[in-house]
Amino acid sequence: MIIRFRSKDGMQRIECKEDSVFGDVLNQLIPKLSKNVDLSTITVGEKQDNTKLATEVASSTLKELGLKHGDLIFINYKEHAVGADKSRDERHASSSVTISPVSVAGPLKVQELKIDEELEKEDGLIPRPRSNLCRHGDKGMCEYCSPLPPWDKGYQEEHSIKHISFHAYLKEINDHTNKKSSGSSYISPLSQPDFRINKKCPAGHEPWPRGICSKCQPSAITLQQQAFRMVDHVEFQKSDLVNEFIDSWRTTGTQRFGYLYGHYDRYKNTPLGIMAVVEAIYEPPQHDEQDGLTMDINQVKEELLHVDKIANEMGLLRLGLIFTDLTDTGKGDGSVFCKRHKDSFFLSSLEVIMAAKQQLEHPNVCKFSEQGVFSSKFVTCVVSGNTEEEIDISSYQVSTDAEALVQADMISGSTHPSMAYINETTVDRYVPEIFYMKKNEYGLTVKENAKPAFPVDYLIVSLTHGFPKADAPSEPKFQSCTDFPWCNRQAMGYSQDYHQLKKYLIGAATGGDFGLLQQKLSNFHLLLYIHSLQILSSNEWQLLLKAATAHDQEALFALVSSPGWQTLVMILQESS
Repeated sequence: MIIRFRSKDGMQRIECKEDSVFGDVLNQLIPKLSKNVDLSTITVGEKQDNTKLATEVASSTLKELGLKHGDLIFINYKEHAVGADKSRDERHASSSVTISPVSVAGPLKVQELKIDEELEKEDGLIPRPRSNLCRHGDKGMCEYCSPLPPWDKGYQEEHSIKHISFHAYLKEINDHTNKKSSGSSYISPLSQPDFRINKKCPAGHEPWPRGICSKCQPSAITLQQQAFRMVDHVEFQKSDLVNEFIDSWRTTGTQRFGYLYGHYDRYKNTPLGIMAVVEAIYEPPQHDEQDGLTMDINQVKEELLHVDKIANEMGLLRLGLIFTDLTDTGKGDGSVFCKRHKDSFFLSSLEVIMAAKQQLEHPNVCKFSEQGVFSSKFVTCVVSGNTEEEIDISSYQVSTDAEALVQADMISGSTHPSMAYINETTVDRYVPEIFYMKKNEYGLTVKENAKPAFPVDYLIVSLTHGFPKADAPSEPKFQSCTDFPWCNRQAMGYSQDYHQLKKYLIGAATGGDFGLLQQKLSNFHLLLYIHSLQILSSNEWQLLLKAATAHDQEALFALVSSPGWQTLVMILQESS
């Protein structure tokens, strides 16, 4: 596009792109101005009498500034004293840095997850065998047997892949955005959606709600199913892990909520796929009821800071959340009502908003995004009844549009769980026109006005889930997830104390069976409780972690002979 600049040197036209940094555009303009320009005094604005220093907006893109093709910018500046001993080119070269930060022709320098770094190095091409149409030798290749890109639509339909993986999507749009022939120029292929009104509009008017213009107000929003998903599969390392979580409902008849801890790994059933491998479930303090639950958010956040720190020492991340929505049918055979299906809802509007808030709190670091982050790998799992009235797990994420709608406070829950209500414009928020794409009774895709409410299905991304196969390459980090009480189950009649610790551990600790002791120690909730006792030193704690999570025999031998461990065993022996 063309941006026009008017100064005392006349009118200049600069060719640029929407994603160009304003400081880079000014650097193209400067050589066309007077040779005595004092770069530190340059001011710019859309009105002659309302300008600001160029350094204040130099790091913003033209899109962020609301500039469009053909816009006119007024530019003012002062000149150096005549007789300066630097040449014009030298002066421009040495001073241009003060206008614009040094731009790097490439992705941002941010620390991504290890799984992202690994998948970025792969091309993800899908190999194909020779077909009957091939007319070449064994070492040849043609259009019928050449590998397919990981985003290929035909492969996606053939294998019933509803959403392509994030890295397949990234490679597809990066292939279109940054061609190999483009030289050193680089444009970030991703940008996190932001539907909030810009209250620092560069146009010079008063901020919303006293003023508004086409540059600061968000554009109309059109919702449609997201084509990709950040995580493709959720894998629970042990079935006992899920059973123990569901046992809280079986015992009390009330619902339960927990956070998932584990790591991310490759998912081979989808090209360049990622799976969340769940190693443990932590249940925060909560008050459970038959139709829901309540939590003190401040108390939960404070506890999670402590749990996250210990989990990180074990090599675990908080991957997502899980909750139950179970109601017994009363038949006496363990069956439960099927509440969530295609004719009702999969995630309610309130649950979609909750998932979006959690994803916003756990952004995915991405060097290919303008903001350095893009969406989230945080997952939401629901334990409810399926169409056969059996207890089943469903796994979801919500789209980037859902995150942006919640961030801008544009939607609320409604009395119909499958519908999200669109909020009204207020002094604190501006809500533009919102549409969604749907197929009508004739099978044609049409655009519908979303107000006053729209189906939340347009915001949901479904994932698969399962358990490891017998030949799984990695062993579970924790060998035990039962027998020792889970955290925060006092209301259910289970408490973590010295009596429970002695009952669980003392036989293995004093019996000389190191294999049994290591298996007992390899328990997430046991480790959390031992850490809370503050009996072991920092070095002894690290030995315990190695023995419990890395199954290191040498660390176990060193631990049982340490003073801290001997003190713990002595306390357990003397406790009643």
